[in-house]
Amino acid sequence: MAFCAACYRKNEREDKGMVIMGVDFGDVRTGIAVCDKYEMMARDEPMVKADGFKKTAEAVSERAKELGAELIVVGNPKNMDGTEGARSQKCRDFAEYLGEISGIPVTLCDERLTTVSAHKILSDNNVRGKKRKNTVDSLSARLILEDYMTMRKNGVV
Repeated sequence: MAFCAACYRKNEREDKGMVIMGVDFGDVRTGIAVCDKYEMMARDEPMVKADGFKKTAEAVSERAKELGAELIVVGNPKNMDGTEGARSQKCRDFAEYLGEISGIPVTLCDERLTTVSAHKILSDNNVRGKKRKNTVDSLSARLILEDYMTMRKNGVV
């Protein structure tokens, strides 16, 4: 049997991949996205709608387990100058609590302008009204996840 370097590299990548879940934490709606085990594609998942910090974390934890997530990436809404404000601290606290209750590693990812980008994508595709409101958070979560996946592929994280 001949050795195939391309096949070897493919199998090597498969061993290093993992299911990663992206989260755009919100006070009312929390966006969810997930990637495949090979970290090739991210897809939107239905948002989590829960009242309160703890209930939201519990719902996200449950969803992460259902999806088989091995890592959770929570968006960190830094200010445009890179500093962290009150919302950023709330997301840090959420990420820490989520990690505690889920038992799944959680990391933060800079999410500056992801919601703006999500609104632009939806506008460009003529998504308006209630449908837009129900999709923007999960699309934001997917953009956060895609940014994180790109950083992983480039060895930044």
